[in-house]
Amino acid sequence: MVGISSLPHWLEVLLGEKFFNPCLVHESAKKNEKNIFCLDCCTSICPHCLSPHRSHRLLQIRRYVYHDVIRLDDIEKLIDCAFVQSYTTNSAKVVFLNQRPQSRPFRGSGSICSTCDRSLQDPYLFCSLACKVHHLARSEGGVSKYLFECEFLPLPEGGKGESCCELEDGQMTPSSVLESPISLHTSSGSSASGGGGGVGCRTLACTATTEFVKKKRTSISVSRTTYRPTCSRASEISISNRRKSIPHRSPLY
Repeated sequence: MVGISSLPHWLEVLLGEKFFNPCLVHESAKKNEKNIFCLDCCTSICPHCLSPHRSHRLLQIRRYVYHDVIRLDDIEKLIDCAFVQSYTTNSAKVVFLNQRPQSRPFRGSGSICSTCDRSLQDPYLFCSLACKVHHLARSEGGVSKYLFECEFLPLPEGGKGESCCELEDGQMTPSSVLESPISLHTSSGSSASGGGGGVGCRTLACTATTEFVKKKRTSISVSRTTYRPTCSRASEISISNRRKSIPHRSPLY
């Protein structure tokens, strides 16, 4: 929580609110996590509390690795989020609401957060919305110059306040990384996918290995069923005759 009196009330509450706790009003209902923030009431609500807030300005809070994030398109309607590092998940850019604890200080080279010294990608200066708000309040005495008027703010299309699943690390990638996809080239320099989007070499290797195993298993199966050794008809007759023939006796003189 930033805890600075110069902030608007809704922003101070947003950055200090604890989301994804069970709603006490709908304690026995399913999906009762409080993942919606009502700006007009300055409180967090669950999807079952939406009815009296339908005409209010609403923000949907999402979660990534046990930390709260918010869609960049939504929060940018309320405050300038320039230089706050964004991430892309489910085709939407999001930013962290608050700074995350660090196990060890940053010692490498590159950009770092101006507030908490977390490692960042260029050209970002803040790792979260709270870090930027804290920096502006400390250096400029407030954030009033960076606020926008927004009278209508509904939930995103298709979003009914349902709980957003926690994503694995591999599913959320900094947006700057996504802008430069890697393509696989053959030895002649041409793209392996025919000039279109590149295909990862790991995917090709896995596919080739799978096809090789399938072909090998198929060939073994065919060889076992088709080329099973069998006795010829002549050999069967010869063996049968040897077993069933009547023994010849020498003539009596």
